[in-house]
Amino acid sequence: MQILITGAAGFIGFNLSKYLLENSKLKVLGVDNLNNYYSRTLKLDRIKELKKFKNFKFEKIDITNKKRLNNFLGNRKISVIINLAAQAGVRYSLLKPTEFVENNILGFYNILNLAKKHNIKKILYASSSSVYGDSNSFPLNEKQNIKPKNIYALSKKINEEMANVFSSQFKISLIGLRFFTVYGEWGRPDMFMMKYLNSSYNKSKKFYLNNYGNHTRDFTYIKDACKIVTKLLFSKKNINNQIFNICSDKPINLSKIINKINKLTNRNPRLFKRSLQKADVIKTHGSNKKIIKKIGKVKFTDIEIGLKRTVKWFVKYYKI
Repeated sequence: MQILITGAAGFIGFNLSKYLLENSKLKVLGVDNLNNYYSRTLKLDRIKELKKFKNFKFEKIDITNKKRLNNFLGNRKISVIINLAAQAGVRYSLLKPTEFVENNILGFYNILNLAKKHNIKKILYASSSSVYGDSNSFPLNEKQNIKPKNIYALSKKINEEMANVFSSQFKISLIGLRFFTVYGEWGRPDMFMMKYLNSSYNKSKKFYLNNYGNHTRDFTYIKDACKIVTKLLFSKKNINNQIFNICSDKPINLSKIINKINKLTNRNPRLFKRSLQKADVIKTHGSNKKIIKKIGKVKFTDIEIGLKRTVKWFVKYYKI
């Protein structure tokens, strides 16, 4: 079976591609626009790792370029698309909202149309826990109302609505993945954990702790997320047009995460604490009951183990 993974040079896209190549006989076609939102070197190193597998092929393509995508698919027999390509960054969406409309909405629309044209009947696509907004009903579950509070979250909500329409009108199986705070090896430099590690090992890098450290996040280790998505990919159950939280259901305060990292690194960088920032969500805590009911029990990686692996990768990759 041959699948297409968009955003293959991204954090989740790379790790999922690698996991599938290591644990299945799938042929993986990867595409990515390799933009400069964060280090292109990191993205190219990820692709370099994937090219070690004979069942992997990569093409630099932007999913907003419908013609190039169509030509790339050509006569290739694609069974499934996993759409992980997106412009990321909640705060960045405040600065460059048009990029989120073009990449996350128009790009996904292109994917849906091409699936229809090439008779691809199954798509898994990335949504986000950010669609829940500032809900006070925890743990967050897939049935409750969603209220995005920034352009990034809104783009993901629109993706879910588009998927619902295409699924019902064109009989395409669409499965939404509401990723909560995914962390781990090969992480994005702009995310909390990597930014803190950077400041830990580089005194010139200031670390700003928003809301005075009172944020709470449902951290989900990257390999756990990959296992869950893989089980959904191969599931024989009827999961058409459904949305799933991809989360550990174990929220933790950011100040506690910082203390755990300090113990692992034996460092204690200066924190610049500040108030709640625009578009920030104070707490995320998702329920994973629905996903467990569909794919069976999931053994989630303990946060201590996940952090240890993350720090070890960071030190090795950045040659510290």
